[in-house]
Amino acid sequence: MSTAFGLLAVLAWIVPATNCFTAPIALSTARLRGVPPNNPQVVPLGFPVQAWIPLSAKLDADDTQPEPSLFGFPRDSVGNPLVLLLLSQFILFIGVGAVIPSIPLYGKEIGLSSATNGIVISAPAVALLLGAKWGGNFADRARKPAMLMGMAAIAVADIGTALATNVVGLLVARLGLGAGRCVSEAGERGMLADLAGLAPNLRGRALAAQQAAIALGIAIDAPLGGIVVETYGVRASFLCVSFAAVLTLILYIFLPETIGATSRATSKSRQLEVETPIGAPGKTLDSAKFYISEGDWGKLLSKNQWRGLALCQCGASFGFACKIASIPLLAVNVLPGGAVGAGALLSAAGLSGLLGAPVGGWLTDRTSAKSTAILSGTFSAISLMLVPAALSLSATSSMGSFLIPIGVPQIGLQSAAFSAVVLGWSVGASAQGPALTAYAQEMAPAGAEATALALPRAAGDGTYIFAPFILGIVADTILGMPGIECAAAGLATLFGVFALGVLCKDDSP
Repeated sequence: MSTAFGLLAVLAWIVPATNCFTAPIALSTARLRGVPPNNPQVVPLGFPVQAWIPLSAKLDADDTQPEPSLFGFPRDSVGNPLVLLLLSQFILFIGVGAVIPSIPLYGKEIGLSSATNGIVISAPAVALLLGAKWGGNFADRARKPAMLMGMAAIAVADIGTALATNVVGLLVARLGLGAGRCVSEAGERGMLADLAGLAPNLRGRALAAQQAAIALGIAIDAPLGGIVVETYGVRASFLCVSFAAVLTLILYIFLPETIGATSRATSKSRQLEVETPIGAPGKTLDSAKFYISEGDWGKLLSKNQWRGLALCQCGASFGFACKIASIPLLAVNVLPGGAVGAGALLSAAGLSGLLGAPVGGWLTDRTSAKSTAILSGTFSAISLMLVPAALSLSATSSMGSFLIPIGVPQIGLQSAAFSAVVLGWSVGASAQGPALTAYAQEMAPAGAEATALALPRAAGDGTYIFAPFILGIVADTILGMPGIECAAAGLATLFGVFALGVLCKDDSP
């Protein structure tokens, strides 16, 4: 009898869990065949019907109803899904924050050389680059299946990382992580573009909120990650990511399918004849292929706007590569406390995203995405280019005791200047992020948003693979000027900003 009850309990869990993955796939396939989304034959048993009805269908149902607001956004169509999406990503990046201090240490624990460890660390970026276009195409057919499948792959990959005992197993797990991120992030970018498109005057605010949620999640758990490693070992931190990914996957289940929502809202507000997007009821597979072809990277790169955006993203990636490869080494030699001081500076740089992201979002909504990206990118570039000047200051000169609270150790002028320019770069880069994403969303062809948004991301990921190597060559070649690699990264960032300004004079997509 107990065995029978046990089997029933297992079945009771398996059926809804299976529906979590099969339901969005079934509905996506049905939409491509032209089957209405609320047709009983495509809605799985044992799960709430409303969880799978596309947001475009809900907008049709609420055509005459005034919608209350939430944080300035339309509550039901934008506010509630956006809050749930940001909460999900906040939880995910709490787990990611735990693993950040562990990645370089894990390779050493299983006996990898520094070169092999570098290959393992860069493996997710390689998978992201190679799979970016495919992930975007998949997410443009339906957001939720991409997000659910990708998040499941992330959870499995991090478990595989924790259990790996040799370089082959570790490399396979990290490539799997990159593949999962490729698909999941494509769906997330597409869904965020759909939601932001329903409130275009608040697009910057939505994107800034996402970046702030990610920065806050990492800042909260990065210090705790060190405690987890010291208490339970390096492998435990990857299990934390898997647990956070599972929680995120569960929350993603309750998000609506947003494909078609933006075009539906546009046609309602402007009373225009707008083509039905890929995921909307009645769209066939042939017309879906047409929309995806509109997001073909070759066609996009034939336009100056997308070339400028891709080059700007490449330049920004040099700054982030500098943060990982160069700034920690310089900080250890410059800041009081060595490694402790360097860790404190990197934590402060991460927290500065809570300042820069809202500023970037506010400027995007008040002015324009392109002008905000140019302004913030220029600020971050100049900050990096000032690193050699900051390091040339006297290391023994003090800022003066009147500037330092009683009981706090005095900090040298060199240390203070170096910290200031690093934090200046971080604020500028975090402000530029929402602006670049908003600009890409504005130009993305309808129905192929995820594919188009994957283009600048792939450009950045590709640059991130070789940028540390280039910066290392610069540092090794010009030995007499500490921090020259940071100036080189700032110059690359400034070149990207210049390309954005010159190539994107005509903002029409």
